[in-house]
Amino acid sequence: MVPIEYYLVLSAAVFSIGLYGLLTRENALLFLMSVELMLNAANINFVAFSVQWGNLTGQVMSLFVMGLAAAEVAVGIGIILVLYRNFNDVDVTLPQSMRW
Repeated sequence: MVPIEYYLVLSAAVFSIGLYGLLTRENALLFLMSVELMLNAANINFVAFSVQWGNLTGQVMSLFVMGLAAAEVAVGIGIILVLYRNFNDVDVTLPQSMRW
């Protein structure tokens, strides 16, 4: 059996990569991919602790997070399509006129 520390280190690395991508990129598609990485890091933790404790709660929570991620992608792609249609680019720094 693999020690849980390996899963936690992997999860922290994936989450850090996602956070770096979220903070440094200006492309909306890369924003979505970075958020997906962060959600997958949370899923790794849920499943790792679920296996360690011997119950299915973490795995069920991971399924809910996957459903949330699918809904987030559907809404995000719609926003990106509107962004591209109005500004011919997916750079998130351009559409300042879409703010309140």
